[in-house]
Amino acid sequence: MKKILVLGGTGFLGRHVCEQLTRLGIRATVPTRRMINGRSVQMLPMVDVIEADVHDPAALQRLLPGHDAVINLVAVLHGNRSRFQHVHVALPEKLAQAMQATGVGRLIHVSALGASDEGPSLYQASKAQGEAVLRSADLALTVLRPSVVFGADDRFLNLFARLQQVFPVIPLAGAHTRFQPVWVGDVAQAIVRSLHQPETIGQTYECAGPAVFTLADLVRLTGRLSGRERPVLPLPTALGYFQALFMEWLPGEPLMSTDNLRSMEVDNVATGALPGLDALGITAQALEPIAASYLDMAGQADPLLALRQQASRR
Repeated sequence: MKKILVLGGTGFLGRHVCEQLTRLGIRATVPTRRMINGRSVQMLPMVDVIEADVHDPAALQRLLPGHDAVINLVAVLHGNRSRFQHVHVALPEKLAQAMQATGVGRLIHVSALGASDEGPSLYQASKAQGEAVLRSADLALTVLRPSVVFGADDRFLNLFARLQQVFPVIPLAGAHTRFQPVWVGDVAQAIVRSLHQPETIGQTYECAGPAVFTLADLVRLTGRLSGRERPVLPLPTALGYFQALFMEWLPGEPLMSTDNLRSMEVDNVATGALPGLDALGITAQALEPIAASYLDMAGQADPLLALRQQASRR
């Protein structure tokens, strides 16, 4: 592999993928709607940031020639049915058509753990539909399904840490839902290794960490590691949905949506029915030592400023 097209390369996971490609001497092309969004990766010596709309089929066909493979990381966590379909289903369909038209056959597609047509949320169902679209195309496809991803710049553990700097108690919907968080570096490594291992073609891998936590466990852990652990108040289902509905009406992207809560009606853990990171030669890193290395800094920052900055980036 000499040159890879990375869709979603400016995001949290995308930045780590681009860094790993650079270390291997592999050039990456990262399209973005606005050049300013590419600041996080454009300083990497092997990354070319290009202004382009990947949802435009004509733009995709212009981007693809000259690349050996495509990595698709584009996803959204919040939205209505139309938005999920646009990002998780229509884009894979356009991508498959463009790849077939240009003769670029290799694709690494990042889906999500729990993707299922029978899943309770629009997010899970649309992720499954996107996978199905790509499997029906004549492509050399590898699918990765990560659990919730953590790392130094995440909007998951960092958010919990900052909330506990502000509020004396954390009312929590979905408190008992179980997760198997996976380090962003492990997921990025799985993506890059899949590119170089032909035996991964046609396979789906579950990317999960070595330990299972309830959501309440994770909130308490982030509070302890950031130096300000607050009591967690589990909310009953009805009250949790009321809280999420209220957040949806607030300006900006919600901290929690009703569709997120529907996702949490089922545990987000590896099924064991599919190969995992170990099948790619990766030993999943434990959450606590890595989280401790960056959450202590979250406890030293101005929490209100940090939350405002996070909202402004949405």
